Amino acid sequence: MKKIWFDSEYIYAETEDGRVMRQSLLWYPALREANEEQRNAYKKGYGGFHWRNLDVDISFDSFYYDDAEPTPLQRFFLTHKELNVDELARRSDITPSMLNQYINGLKKPSKECESKLMSQIHSIGKEYSTVRF
Repeated sequence: MKKIWFDSEYIYAETEDGRVMRQSLLWYPALREANEEQRNAYKKGYGGFHWRNLDVDISFDSFYYDDAEPTPLQRFFLTHKELNVDELARRSDITPSMLNQYINGLKKPSKECESKLMSQIHSIGKEYSTVRF
């Protein structure tokens, strides 16, 4: 990789042959929240980039992964850290370990499973909307 740069949503890298690759910053919360000075304080190593002060490593190879962009399910969980994933799994009749595999891209949920999750997420939203203090 020749160089990297950022916008509000992605980290970009230019390869030695001039191709531009990108990854979602949702995978790297510390980089997503970092300021420009912190983002620019990296070291380029043999296999990737390292941000010592942020404790973040990104391998060169990761720019070639198929999941550089989160799926809609992954995006939801990466942007809603306030949800208790284990409890949502239980409410959806899915094991917490299986839901974590879906979120991390290790497995792909069936349409039925996605439907269960959506139903529970909507149910939680309705519950939240009725809260009064």
